[in-house]
This record gives sequence, C-alpha cells and structure tokens, in this order.
Amino acid sequence: MAKLILLTGDEPREFELGPANSIGRHPDNTIQILDRIISKEHAHVFKTPDNRFLLKDLGSLNGTYIGEERISQHLLRDGDEIVLGSTRLLYREQDEEPAVNRVTIAPGMAQSHIRQRIEAPSAGDFLPEKDIYDETALRRDYERLRIANELAKAVSAELDLDRLLQKILDKAFELLPADRGVIMLMNDEGVPVPRVAKQKGGGSAEQIVLSNSIINEVVTNKQAVLSSDATVDSRFSGAHSIIMQGIRSTMCVPLQHGTDLLGIMHLDSQIATNAFGEKDLQLFTGIAQQAAIAIQNARLAYKNEWEARTRAQFQRFFSPGMVQQMIEGKLKLDGVGESRMVTVMFADIRGFTRMSEGSNAHEIVNMLNDYFEVMVDVLFRYDGTLDKYVGDEIMALFGVPVDNPEAPALAVECSIEMMRALEEFNRTRTSEGLPPIQIGIGINTGNCVYGAIGSSKTVQYTVIGDAVNTASRLCSVAKAGEIIISDQTFRHVHQRVDARALPPVRVKGKQGELSIYQVVGVRNWSTHHTRPS
Repeated sequence: MAKLILLTGDEPREFELGPANSIGRHPDNTIQILDRIISKEHAHVFKTPDNRFLLKDLGSLNGTYIGEERISQHLLRDGDEIVLGSTRLLYREQDEEPAVNRVTIAPGMAQSHIRQRIEAPSAGDFLPEKDIYDETALRRDYERLRIANELAKAVSAELDLDRLLQKILDKAFELLPADRGVIMLMNDEGVPVPRVAKQKGGGSAEQIVLSNSIINEVVTNKQAVLSSDATVDSRFSGAHSIIMQGIRSTMCVPLQHGTDLLGIMHLDSQIATNAFGEKDLQLFTGIAQQAAIAIQNARLAYKNEWEARTRAQFQRFFSPGMVQQMIEGKLKLDGVGESRMVTVMFADIRGFTRMSEGSNAHEIVNMLNDYFEVMVDVLFRYDGTLDKYVGDEIMALFGVPVDNPEAPALAVECSIEMMRALEEFNRTRTSEGLPPIQIGIGINTGNCVYGAIGSSKTVQYTVIGDAVNTASRLCSVAKAGEIIISDQTFRHVHQRVDARALPPVRVKGKQGELSIYQVVGVRNWSTHHTRPS
C-alpha cells in the first residue's frame, strides 16, 4: 500500500493513499497538515491508470517541492521527499508492513533492581599514547576507534534521519550476533518511541515486544543494561514481557549526546543463552555513542535546512529581526483574526503610466525591481512589514505582527527615509540619462483585523479595515514628494514630528471631510532607529 509519511516533528505519522487524496491545512482534506505556510488546499495526489501516483500542486503560494525542485506535477517514485512549506513528507510504495509497526512496549510487573552498572564510554576519555601501560585498555580503545570508523563509513553524509537510523541498526547487526533490534527516539514528552526495527534475515512478520522494565532502567539511569539470561535475571524477574517471549540475552543502551538522552538502542537474541557478554555490551555502547553523534548531526542539518527555507519564505515580507524571532519560535503568526491598532502606509509612483508609455516591458520591470529594492530595505530598517505590491504601489504595515506603541512614529520616520533614499536613487538614474521617479506617501493609524486571509490556494498575512482604505485615499491625495498623514496618526506623533495642517479633504468612502497634515520633518527620532547619516 502506497503511503505518505510525515517526517516533520518528533514522531512520524503515516497516511495511506487512496485513489484521490488532497493535502492542505483545511480539515476537509484527506491529509490535513497544520502548517501555516501551506495553503488550505495545497496539492492533490491521484492514482493513475497504471497504478502510479501523480502529485499535483494546486497553484499554492509557497509551492510544492520534490527535494529542492519546485514542481507543478510529478509522478511519485518510492523514496521521493515532498516539501510543502516547512513540512516534509516521504512517499513510500510498500506492500509489507514494516517491522517498526510490530514493535510494542509491554508494561513490566516489577521494579528493576540494579545489580551491575555499566557506563557508556565517553568520547573524550582516550589516554595519550605515553600514558598507556595496560594492554587491555589499549585493545579496548582500539576496538572503540574501529567501531567509530566502521560506523562513520556506513552513515557518512546520510542526513535523512530514518535512513540514518536504519543504517545504524544494520551496522549493529554486522558487528553483533543479534536476532532482533530496535531504535527508539525520545518524543517531546520524554517517552521513547520506536522509529526503526530489524529482524535477522530480513523477516518482519513476528511481533517484537520490548520490556518496559528494561527501557525504564536505561531511561532512568542512562546506563547500559546487559541481561545474560532475561528469564532468570533478578532485575527483571517480574517482567512478563520478557518471560512471554523467552528472550535469552538482551542488551539495551542509551543514545546519549552530552547530557541529552536522544533515545535507546535494543538488541536481543532468542536462541543462545549468554549470547552477549560484557565485551559485546562495550562494543554496543561504542556503536551507540557514535550513533548519537550522527543522529544529533542529522537533526542539526534538518534544523538548519528548515531555518534556511523559513527565512527565505518570510524575509520577503518581514524585517530580518522579525524573521529571526519566527525561526526561534519567539514570534508566531496566528491565523485567527485579531483586531489591533496598526499604522498603514501606501507609497505610490507619480506619473507611472506616462513613464511606462515610453519604455518597453523589460525596462519597466527592471526599474520597479530596483526601486522596490531600495524602498523595502528602508522599510525593514524601521521594523515595517511589507504587505504587498500593487503594481507600482507599496503597502506597508507597522505594529504587526509585533505590537509596537511606536508604530506611528516609525512609519513617519520610515517615509522620510524613503524620500531621502529616493533622492540618492534618482541621482544614479539621471546620471544614466533616465527620468527620476517621484512618489507620494499616505499614512493612517487605526484598528484593523490582522491575520491569515486568502483562498484555499493562497493565503497571506495582511490587514483589512477602514483604516487601510483611508491610508490608500491619503496616498492618492499626496503630490509628488509629499507625505500626508491622517489626524489619527498626527495625534500619536505630534510631539516628535513637524507637520503643517492642510485644508480638509473629501475622499471616497468617507461622509465627512478628513483633517490631514503634510510631514515636514522629525524633531526626535525613535530611540532604536536613529536616522542614518
């Protein structure tokens, strides 16, 4: 049965694929994924007449990727990794149930009593050559280095966590006489969850029942457990799960990175009594030590990849500081609508239609890209959020997603800096024989509803409300080179901003006249945003 495996998060989830499957945030989807970067209905997976599965993007805003390549549609192959927003899915074509699905943890019926403590070797306790006099210690250290080298070759450059765990378990079977093995990783609640399992000869039909008594011993004390004959070991004398299966030899070791317990590795032998000795346990702990390093590296690599992808998606709209907060989890974009005091800015090029008539499409696009680059750079310096481009117009927000009492002042200061930056930009244009660009800016402050707004195919964090419409109308009033602010904005900034009152104006959508002001300058710049020299 073909399936999609959700890799994002500490615990994988599996979704069996039917003839038609939808993927998205909305609960009506066959596969619902709670990722705000994903569209409400993001993609479809259809079964083709030749029993293959076709993945089709539904015009989503942030795209559907196979690995690093953005696709519109793609015939899935076993092992394909699908990336939607910050979520990773693995496509698997597998008729036989994997061994890990047959792993269960049975509750032990008695407390464990420590008879012997076997410490896992530390990565840094090798003695210098001149201090080695014990041949036994030398042989032990050599064996540890050999195992480290063997495992490093086996898992080199493998950053997919599930494939890495399988390779680690395969190498353990090569080095130790085990019949069955399981690797468990700790979930968010600190509970070990089976991730991969293996049986000798590749069989997977048999249930693997692990003893909760043994697992608790390892989790609690972070020490390796060796049971030469589990059925008579006094530590586990009441553990029915061991007796039930007649396990003759068991080893269970912690996967520990520094002081962090990442998980547990378990090996057992059902055939031979005393199949494992203390030397095997030392060998197994060496494997676990190297495995823990590899697992941590894979997790860090995934975290870095996720952060890079998230940064690339959000840095187009938010300042670098806000993006960093999002990546660190300090700032979350909640999709639920929220009413908030927001300052809205519109900046529009004056005479754009006339300029466009004398230029070709390529020149217009280049001009807008260069202009937007300059304006957005200034916007982000003042903690503004880029809401959208509307043709040649920029819509920017202050006070969202992070509430900021200085939002009105930051918006006005930002508008002045935009005008200054535009002067520099125009110097370059005129030196190249190109006409200068002139803009008008309108700013208004008021209550808006902020949140994720859009269709099932696209979603965008934006604001809606009368305050937005008023800011747009004020931008239309502003002449070239003017910054027009509403009375509501002026009330917030009048002690810091030099502005002169203009005759009240009537704008579309308003019954009465609006009091407006033209910004002349700023007397006291905001504390954290000193005007660049």
